[in-house]
Amino acid sequence: MTTYILAFAVFLAAIGGMAAGVLLTGRRIQGSCGGLANIEGVGSDCGGACRKPCTKRLEAQRRAARLEA
Repeated sequence: MTTYILAFAVFLAAIGGMAAGVLLTGRRIQGSCGGLANIEGVGSDCGGACRKPCTKRLEAQRRAARLEA
């Protein structure tokens, strides 16, 4: 029984640490479009959202392209 309580405490501490990190940095949790979306012949794991980036992402890409040039 002690093992279960210790395992639960470890998981609780890990989840609490991640939550504190999100709250302290002020950043939002967001997914990525990596992984399976980059392999040919496999469907996107983000429902095709990467193929149609939002205006915020397009603007960030334009800024990045200007900085590289």
